[in-house]
Amino acid sequence: MHPVGVGEFADTLKVRLGGAHRVAVIGVGDELSPLDCLGLEVAREIEGLRLPGVMVVFAGLLPESVTGPLRRFRPEVILFLDAAEMGARPGTVAIIEPGDVEATLFSVHVLPLPVVMEFVERDLETRVILIGIQPDAGRGGGLSAEGEARFADYLAALADVLRRAPGVTDTGLPVG
Repeated sequence: MHPVGVGEFADTLKVRLGGAHRVAVIGVGDELSPLDCLGLEVAREIEGLRLPGVMVVFAGLLPESVTGPLRRFRPEVILFLDAAEMGARPGTVAIIEPGDVEATLFSVHVLPLPVVMEFVERDLETRVILIGIQPDAGRGGGLSAEGEARFADYLAALADVLRRAPGVTDTGLPVG
């Protein structure tokens, strides 16, 4: 895992989505913790876009609790969103590889997120991607104005990639 620029993030995400028509976005974190609520905030932003073929679930501190809705939706790809300490500038976003998870996440989940991700990937026979968001630990969490601006660029890139998924036509209506 290494933080990348917005363009590289978008390009990597497009490849990882690999033509998926159904994508689940899972917001993970603690709503009451400024250091750990960014995954939920991103999920809220994506939900507000109302993208066809994209289901948003707010898992909070219990990401293992979302398997029922995921089974019904049958996503081809699941994006987990969580705050992550990456040593990067606040607001930076990165795709985190499974082997790097333990060292980066702020969240204190009932089950470790890598265990949940592995279970979901195997049980639902789907691809799983973890997107980490660097909070501003020096401010006690959240994001400064500079971090908010940087984060907005990554959020726009994420939304654009999801909007252009094969399951969405140019009109924004689902295919088929």
